[in-house]
Amino acid sequence: MIDWSLSERLQVTYRYIGSDPKQIADVIRVEQSIEFPFELAEPRIQEEVVGKVEEIESNSNSSHLITISYDINIVGGELTQFLNVLWGNVSLFPGVRIVDLHIPDALTKKFQGPRFGISGLRKLFGVETRPLLTTALKPMGSDSKTLAQMARTLALAGFDMIKDDHSLANQPWATWHERVKLVSEAVLEANEITGGKCTYAPSLNLPFDQIADAAHTAKELGAKALLVLPGLTGFDSMRALADDESLSLPIQAHPSMLGSLIISANEGIAHGIVFATLMRLAGADVTIFPSVGGRFSFTADQCIEIGKLARSPLGDIEKIWIAPAGGMTIDRIPQMIEMYGDDTALLIGGALHQGDLALNAQRMVDVVSALPLTVK
Repeated sequence: MIDWSLSERLQVTYRYIGSDPKQIADVIRVEQSIEFPFELAEPRIQEEVVGKVEEIESNSNSSHLITISYDINIVGGELTQFLNVLWGNVSLFPGVRIVDLHIPDALTKKFQGPRFGISGLRKLFGVETRPLLTTALKPMGSDSKTLAQMARTLALAGFDMIKDDHSLANQPWATWHERVKLVSEAVLEANEITGGKCTYAPSLNLPFDQIADAAHTAKELGAKALLVLPGLTGFDSMRALADDESLSLPIQAHPSMLGSLIISANEGIAHGIVFATLMRLAGADVTIFPSVGGRFSFTADQCIEIGKLARSPLGDIEKIWIAPAGGMTIDRIPQMIEMYGDDTALLIGGALHQGDLALNAQRMVDVVSALPLTVK
């Protein structure tokens, strides 16, 4: 086996479902680097630039693990080209899935990653050990005043983070500017009453050319965090917001439109790489993903993989919070903490509205406060 801890090359392991792994390996290593006939390239490019097949392990006649390494100089230190090397033209090949990834320290140093991460948000909220209490403002169609009142109720109960539902954009019944202004004011008023540090994260589900200005406007209006949808607006747009010193706001990342990267068993990219590794490189402090047992199809192993990679060493890049969501309920909180550990942002949305919102919000706070802490 290759000792990748000693390697300064970017390593990608692909699972290939097919009959000729050597042939597809040669195709991938060229396609993901020079995309040019190998034999026509000069010797220096063949040797230094084209990817190298490091290992082929066949589990059966039709299932193979192919490890290819790339000189980190072909990335150029930019997230966009990193994603291109990782999953550019190979994303068009049937039967190919990225299942493992090694990023050397020399490359991770090119990226700032999350501004806060686990330790930074614990300091920000003054929370030493427990999970974070988070929720989403729902449903779309509610007017801005109604959403602001919901936020005030949740902040008064003691929630740490309140985000827009990802579907809240710039609809006529709750335009973006009006909603952000009223909700920010409501949360700040609640914090003055309780002495709490609840933050509101408006959704940046907006046209690309409006995102940066909207983020700064949100901060000016009193929002203390941001919700970004990298599947819609791009991973690098999130990276730019995270790197912006004049913003310096926590970022929650939503999985909208990323499902097509992970749901196929034979194509795509492993769940943990998409929802943990890529999110960390692109600057998310909190990564939201569907939890097992909810209304989506993620398995326990896939969710555990996300949690592991969100907290595993990745150069000097901060570890990040996971927010398993998608149909979670208050009754499932003990099970979720047992599975994911205390560095988890408990995201419960619609279930809080089944009855009295204030009572349910307080119940969620009380349940978390009463639970013994675990170590994961």
